[in-house]
Amino acid sequence: MSDQRRKALKTILQLTCQLLWVVGLVVCLSGVYLLMNYRQNTLFLSHSYISLPAILALASAALLYACGCIGSWLSLRDSTFLQGLFVYLLVLVLCLESTASVLAYFHSTKLDSALSPLSGVFQNYTGSSQDPNSQAVDATQAELQCCGVKDYRDWKETSWFNSTGGLWVPHSCCNSTFPSCDGTVYQPQQLYTQGCQVKLEMSLQFVLSLIIWGFPLVFLVEVVLFLTMAQLMKDQPRVEYRVLDIN
Repeated sequence: MSDQRRKALKTILQLTCQLLWVVGLVVCLSGVYLLMNYRQNTLFLSHSYISLPAILALASAALLYACGCIGSWLSLRDSTFLQGLFVYLLVLVLCLESTASVLAYFHSTKLDSALSPLSGVFQNYTGSSQDPNSQAVDATQAELQCCGVKDYRDWKETSWFNSTGGLWVPHSCCNSTFPSCDGTVYQPQQLYTQGCQVKLEMSLQFVLSLIIWGFPLVFLVEVVLFLTMAQLMKDQPRVEYRVLDIN
């Protein structure tokens, strides 16, 4: 291989490894976002398996940064050992990312059943500031701008609603654009119209889709790296061996 062509391949390797760091950042952020989402809404989720794609994504991101460092080093110096390690880590990342993507897709199709505890938590709402579950409900309704599981009418089926005389829903249901809202069911136009289940599903669906689309992104970058490394490893200078004379 001519020195000019080898230099061009190493330039491609260097630039692609920098892109690998960017991809690693995207994968890392998607994993962190899913973990944060899970931590905030763990009370409403039926199991913890939904956090597994996030863990795999974070592991992939760590290996992507390691691959970027090794690849950058290989763009400056030759090392047979590091070349083999680099390719091995790329294959490992591909396995982790594909698994994370498949699991994220699986969970994205099961969000309705995953959020099955949501209705029970709303049913057990007490309105007490000492009750962490009730605080979680109020915080979710205020943050996601939602009311009830499906809509505000779900509150009419709760014991807390009956204890208030059947007149009010929690104040966290009030639309922030209506400062005078006191939560009365006789002014539903002042309440948030969407239920919290839809909002939670949309939030989880978005972050799971980030992990799903992370795999094609990683795959495309790794294809370029595999082809570049194949050329560098194929045409690297051969080592000459000599038979030692034994006298």
